[in-house]
Amino acid sequence: MFHPFSALDPIPRAAMTGASPDHCTDAIALIAREKNVPLHLLVHRSRCRRKTARARQLAMYLSHVVLGQTLGEIALAFGRDRTTVSHACAVIEDLRDDPAFDDEVSGYERRLEAARDRGQSHVR
Repeated sequence: MFHPFSALDPIPRAAMTGASPDHCTDAIALIAREKNVPLHLLVHRSRCRRKTARARQLAMYLSHVVLGQTLGEIALAFGRDRTTVSHACAVIEDLRDDPAFDDEVSGYERRLEAARDRGQSHVR
């Protein structure tokens, strides 16, 4: 089947399949803002630089752990494969052995949980 998007287009797979990336929006927005990474780069098809890739991995991790999204749902939202999401979660878990990084991630988790509990869709 012909797709109107070329392999080089920076459009995530979710856009091509009709899936909605809304379920990961809060994690993506929070990490983009906190890590000073342009939002569109977190869902860009390319790997990007290490800073961007790490921010993307963190947003994937938070989407799974805090927001309860499946690896498949996260993969669709980020335009990646579910095994990539699994790898991202494993990387972040390993990095949490560093107490400073663990504190940082715990702060993001608390903010996302508080926003979810209040029923807000945008985290501050």
